[in-house]
Amino acid sequence: MTSRVRVDGERLRTHLERTAAFGAVDADDGQGRTALPADAANARARDYLVDRLDEAGLDVRIDAVGNVVGRWTPPTADPAAAPVAAGSHLDSVPRGGIFDGPLGVYAALEAVRAVHDADVSPARPMDVVCFTGEEGTRFADGVLGSSVAAGKRRVDETMALSDGDVTLEEALERIGYRGTGRVDASEWDAWLEVHIEQTDRLAEAGVPLGVVTDITGTVRCHVRIEGEADHAGTTSMADRTDALAAASEVVLATEERAAETAAAGSGTAVGTVGEFDVDPNAVNVVPGSASLRLDLRSVDRSEIRRQLDAVRRVLESVEADRGVSTSLECPYDVPPTPLSDRCRAVVEAAARRAGVETLSVHSGAGHDTMRVADVTDAALLFVASEDGHSHSPKERADWADCAAAATVLAESLARLATTGTAGGDEPGTDGDTVTDGDGTTSDPDDP
Repeated sequence: MTSRVRVDGERLRTHLERTAAFGAVDADDGQGRTALPADAANARARDYLVDRLDEAGLDVRIDAVGNVVGRWTPPTADPAAAPVAAGSHLDSVPRGGIFDGPLGVYAALEAVRAVHDADVSPARPMDVVCFTGEEGTRFADGVLGSSVAAGKRRVDETMALSDGDVTLEEALERIGYRGTGRVDASEWDAWLEVHIEQTDRLAEAGVPLGVVTDITGTVRCHVRIEGEADHAGTTSMADRTDALAAASEVVLATEERAAETAAAGSGTAVGTVGEFDVDPNAVNVVPGSASLRLDLRSVDRSEIRRQLDAVRRVLESVEADRGVSTSLECPYDVPPTPLSDRCRAVVEAAARRAGVETLSVHSGAGHDTMRVADVTDAALLFVASEDGHSHSPKERADWADCAAAATVLAESLARLATTGTAGGDEPGTDGDTVTDGDGTTSDPDDP
């Protein structure tokens, strides 16, 4: 059976290559970009997207935290029905690749255009979405816009977040993307995201597309260790309170416990100390303080807790043995997220219809989908990554695989959008994904 929809793979490639020019960085191998949330490069990427949404005839709106939504309401659709939505983000890490984020945004746009041109009669509107600040490189630790859309962050508190120089509200004002209201993901009937895989499982298996079963949980912590700065030559070894030496024990314990947990459990546990600052950071001074940031992950929440308990124990140990004082804060705490059986079944059926082979995989990286999945049915599709590179100019995906993923996405959206009001709408749902005010829902796991 052949696909009902025809995606323009060349146009998809053009969109990604043009977006790659916004914040482009020099790279010996591959293409890289730096586009942090609400910076100049991100503004240009947003402008290009909005122009493309307008060009495609979608109704564009921007919410208070800069989330962008383009809606197509087919003539066959009930405008009040809960929409189906797809998308990703346009921000990047410093010197990141060109697929992470933009692939999901433009696959969604091309998928909607393909459904528009196909012989189908959608009963629901379709939304193409670009979330603000997924990567956590500015203003927040990550998934900023989708957390607001899922009711995990309040609009007013989010607007007040600062990068040390400006607030998010000020930055969005400067680039013209401070809108009104709040995208409400709970009002979508379903959500789908396409993303490049950030490891080499699919490439090694020779399979172009992965259907994600669950997304890892992530806890990110700030550790502060206070010792006493002293002269490196005149302070005896017995008289030192070395903050860096104490911090080294934390680093090694984090690595050791993660390895033990992975070997004994699900195999998905990882622990990383990815950021480290020492003061006064001089070769002839015993370090007086050290600051670390930890990232602990697993698809099993108990495994994350075991890793975190090990960090707490080593902090207690260095306080007792080394005389330092310590503090631990974990402001980012997202539990593991299982994805929707309904949406996964639709995606797998769409892949069969399109003749695209798939593999079930879990995600060791966080994505906007993990926030959206808390409030509506959601699925995440991975495109095979050549050599598994990610967050790097070496990040690559085969263009044919990208087009195949967009085709599967289009088939999935067509199926979800032609189901009328059965299987998603609740009485009283008006289908409008932007609401006024700072609406929020409680979440005990919210940082």
